[in-house]
Amino acid sequence: MSAPAVRPAGSAGPSPAGRAARIAAYTALVPLGAAVGVAGALVQSAWFPGGLLLALAGTAGLFLGAGRGLGTQLGVVAPAAGWLVTVVLLSIGRPEGDGVLAAGIGSLLFIVGGMVLAVMCATMARPAQPGDTFTRLDG
Repeated sequence: MSAPAVRPAGSAGPSPAGRAARIAAYTALVPLGAAVGVAGALVQSAWFPGGLLLALAGTAGLFLGAGRGLGTQLGVVAPAAGWLVTVVLLSIGRPEGDGVLAAGIGSLLFIVGGMVLAVMCATMARPAQPGDTFTRLDG
């Protein structure tokens, strides 16, 4: 049976100002993810296959940077949600048949590749934080 994690004495959690800053960062990452989704959708078909690689590299950079910058999985989920909603809306098209993401292997690789990158970045192990005394005791 494992013992519960013990918080160090005197650490009550983040301050209200720190909590508000973190919420603001998550909120700002959603439209940033949407902007990267729009840019990637336009670039991936323009210079195939280099544009596809550039679009996926930008997507991976945003997801990885947000996750590492905020240190949480929610840091990846916020821009990924904005990215996914935008890419799905761009792939639907209009009744006239116009759409930003055309049917083809490049668009499919962009959509699936972006989702795979989001899952990979969200499930990556976080590095140990300095002064982190949380331990798991197996006994």
